[in-house]
Amino acid sequence: MGCADPAASGPRPPAQGSTLPGFRVVCAVPGRELVLSGRHRFSSYALIFRLEPAGPGRSRLRAETRALFPGLSGGLYRRLVIGTGGHAAGMRRLLSAIRRRSM
Repeated sequence: MGCADPAASGPRPPAQGSTLPGFRVVCAVPGRELVLSGRHRFSSYALIFRLEPAGPGRSRLRAETRALFPGLSGGLYRRLVIGTGGHAAGMRRLLSAIRRRSM
């Protein structure tokens, strides 16, 4: 896909400037927020995770995605990824995996 950041680098847990395949860490506030951004030949995108209190001993994880799909090829890619529901399914899997690992 030609991702700008194809490999993991930097400290773990991730800090500003660290990379994960396809993403660069823009902001990392432990226990509160993680903002990732990335780009490839069809899209520029961000993935934002926010952790919020949800009662005694509980937290709620919210995930937000943002993306731009420039040009004809970007529009076609958007139809393929967003229009088919593939992105939503991938996000559900990701959030489910995070939930399982947190218990």
